[in-house]
Amino acid sequence: MAKYRKLSRTSNQRKALLRNQVTALLYRGKIVTTEAKAKEVRKIAEKLIALAVREKDNYETVTVTAKVAAKDAEGKRVKEVKDGKKVTVYNEVQKEIKKDMPSRLHARRQMLKVLYPVTEVPTDNAGRKRNTKKVDLPAKLFEEIAPKYANRNGGYTRIVKLGMRRGDAAPIVVLELV
Repeated sequence: MAKYRKLSRTSNQRKALLRNQVTALLYRGKIVTTEAKAKEVRKIAEKLIALAVREKDNYETVTVTAKVAAKDAEGKRVKEVKDGKKVTVYNEVQKEIKKDMPSRLHARRQMLKVLYPVTEVPTDNAGRKRNTKKVDLPAKLFEEIAPKYANRNGGYTRIVKLGMRRGDAAPIVVLELV
């Protein structure tokens, strides 16, 4: 018996499809797809969530000093003249940051091997690059999804059958996070 479904695709197309669907599932929480694809996506997604649950508390909090540009009431940087040149004024600020332990860093890199980068675009600025922001999916896994499943041993996803697709009668399902 085969270890995985080939989904009538070459290996690179299949890997790209599965990575795309896993990324969409973890970003949105649910996807609609065929039953065969959902069963393959479920395997990958469950492994990533289990990895996040295992490593969710494996970090230390560190206080660092950072230089931040001083800003005026309009939000523009404050500049002063030194030796005939305009120079930005910086303030020193204490910040608390999370520093990953080595095993959590490794887990984050394992996740990044599977997940595609996601860019969030506000609906009012559709089609423009302005005000877009990159979503850190491993951070979302560690901070939002993993605490939800902390005391659950597997079974993080659910497949709900919807019926047959109109064009080719393929079984359609909803794959969602429980």
